[in-house]
Amino acid sequence: MRRKGDLPVPLHIRNAPTKLMKDMNYGKDYRYAHDFEGNFANQEFLPEEIKGTKLYDPGNNPRENEIRRSLKGWWKEKYGY
Repeated sequence: MRRKGDLPVPLHIRNAPTKLMKDMNYGKDYRYAHDFEGNFANQEFLPEEIKGTKLYDPGNNPRENEIRRSLKGWWKEKYGY
């Protein structure tokens, strides 16, 4: 992956402690993982410029194969696990 420099945090995952930030849509449409089955909310967390980028690829050993199965269960085909 090429370096993209500093990228903005997506609005939906930004904290909105003030009215101004709420008015600017900080935190809007955030999906709290613990509100969903399996404590997983399928949403994008990366900036638009790199969304869908696979940042971790488990190795080939028993523990990481277990992690790969979990990732595939959560993300389906999104990252090709």
